[in-house]
Amino acid sequence: MWAKRTADGWLLAVHAQPGAKTNEIAGIHGESLKIKVAARPEKGRANAALVALLAAALGVPKGSVRVVKGGASRQKTVLVAAPQADPGRLLRT
Repeated sequence: MWAKRTADGWLLAVHAQPGAKTNEIAGIHGESLKIKVAARPEKGRANAALVALLAAALGVPKGSVRVVKGGASRQKTVLVAAPQADPGRLLRT
């Protein structure tokens, strides 16, 4: 399962693809949500783009979304500190 509810909000299992042509949520990839970002994985730019994309898609402030595991990896765990957020919405965008 790629989304897990916690006391703090939601933990999302994400497979990131930096250096893509566009920023997009590409659907399910194994047990993770695949997210493509155009930014290169340099100086945190790809992570920042991923956070911005998720925040916009979920309708929450960027400050409510952060990478909590896998900052230098394609496999990441992202915390969405907004219990009202609906991760299922990410598959409908």
